[in-house]
Amino acid sequence: MIHSYVIISIAVLLSVMILVMIGQKLKVAYPIFLVIAGLLISLIPGMPHIEIEPDLVFLIFLPPILFEAAWFTSWQDFHKWRKQIFSMAFGLVFLTSIVVAYLSSSIIPGLTVAMGFLLGGVNSPPDAVAATSVLKHMKIPKKITSILEGESLINDASSLIVFKFALAAVISGQFIWRDAIQDFFMMAVGGVVVGVATGMLFGALLRIIPSNSNIDTVITLIVPYIMYVGAEHFHFSGVLAVVAGGLLMSYNSHCYLSHTSRIQSGNVWSVLIFLMNTIIFILIGLELPVVVAAMKDYTISEGIFYSVVIGGAIILTRLLYSYAVMYFPRLCSKELRLKIPKPDWREPFIISFAAMRGVVSLAAALSIPAFLPNGDAFPHRNIILFVTFVIILITLVGQGLLLTPILKWLKIDDAGSELPEEKQEVILMRKLKETALHKLENDFSELAVTNTLVRHQKHKLETEMMLMADKAQCMASTGDYVNAINENKDVLRQIIQAQRNELHRMKKEKIFDDHVMRSIEMQLDFDEAKITGFFSWINGNVNK
Repeated sequence: MIHSYVIISIAVLLSVMILVMIGQKLKVAYPIFLVIAGLLISLIPGMPHIEIEPDLVFLIFLPPILFEAAWFTSWQDFHKWRKQIFSMAFGLVFLTSIVVAYLSSSIIPGLTVAMGFLLGGVNSPPDAVAATSVLKHMKIPKKITSILEGESLINDASSLIVFKFALAAVISGQFIWRDAIQDFFMMAVGGVVVGVATGMLFGALLRIIPSNSNIDTVITLIVPYIMYVGAEHFHFSGVLAVVAGGLLMSYNSHCYLSHTSRIQSGNVWSVLIFLMNTIIFILIGLELPVVVAAMKDYTISEGIFYSVVIGGAIILTRLLYSYAVMYFPRLCSKELRLKIPKPDWREPFIISFAAMRGVVSLAAALSIPAFLPNGDAFPHRNIILFVTFVIILITLVGQGLLLTPILKWLKIDDAGSELPEEKQEVILMRKLKETALHKLENDFSELAVTNTLVRHQKHKLETEMMLMADKAQCMASTGDYVNAINENKDVLRQIIQAQRNELHRMKKEKIFDDHVMRSIEMQLDFDEAKITGFFSWINGNVNK
């Protein structure tokens, strides 16, 4: 039995990876392509029905995905756009829940307002993975991706809190606003406290007790689960616990993680999160038979009609809210109109259109119990599940496929950024080289004379300083400095490839030890990684 499960798991993973490669070949973002592929696979006759287990998503998948997103979130960007992020993550979630609650209860026969809030809480949070996967190859302002990523860190928490309160109201038959607001703040604050405390505890543990990169990596994989389970145990928000703890540990990571730990854990996390996301999106598509089979009290056409109307209302609400958040403060304050430049009308549109629902919405809908405590069937569970599934398809597949041509049509760029990333990199690296050279000259001047290796290091730094100055001058004088940098990177890549070819030739001579050859080959890999920006990609700079 175990043998067959292992074979099936390997076959599924291999199939998913092949589908991702096909999607890349077709230039379709892998979340969209995997959902479509899952839908088509689910229609194959005899295909077994695969149902997503909600606890699997909330306990196994959600903590590491949120932790990784928090770890690689830019503190500076998060703080800079915090007002808009929190407004979207809380204000928009609550507004969307209200709109969906009253709209759905008015068009779906028998659906109460409490059940409408249940549906609204399920469908309020956009899925950041899908949006960033689609946007990463597009030249758009960094502000937009920062807002979308920052919003995604928090909106899962606010929407799941709304969902829990609505579910309790449906089951108990009563809802008290005062108690709900009090419980909301208790859940939010308690979750943040648990996350921060856990992050501080493990940060101190890693700083005090000697460890290595393997231990550090394993601990970073375990910590988000401890944060999530710990917060949920005390009935706090596990999502906010993971986000708060992840942000704290990321900010202080230089205090307790060595350079090898950061490199190794970055590689492990990038592979793990990619694997989790691919599994999640293929499972969404495979849920079609399960969702359709549950439609007993409504026809498919009725379900599609309700889904389109409610999905359209969700999209319209986000669009209007995005424009209101950007323009309303300017209308109310003359000081803001004088101090802040007029916003670009295209930015709120992209922020609205890039909001795609995903696995959190589907898992929340599936977590609705089939029966009430008294043994009766949970009312309207099937239509809530069906509407949620169709809204995911509308926003993820529909909006996702349209987003690329719309961005090309809008022709939006990152003209508003203070300094291009390439120039920032040159300035920072030159400053670090100056610091290193200053340290050598002040503290090791005698060694630089007597020790050949130290003297060579000093000459190397001086040479690199000259190269950095030349690079800065090239950027200042060359109109298209990006092309100049790309040409230089291409030359360096070809040089490294020539070295690698020579290394492989020497391998065949069997003169040098294999472990020495591997060490040199790894050094070449690191050199090429610096050129290609691999570590920037790991740290979430997907637009570079």
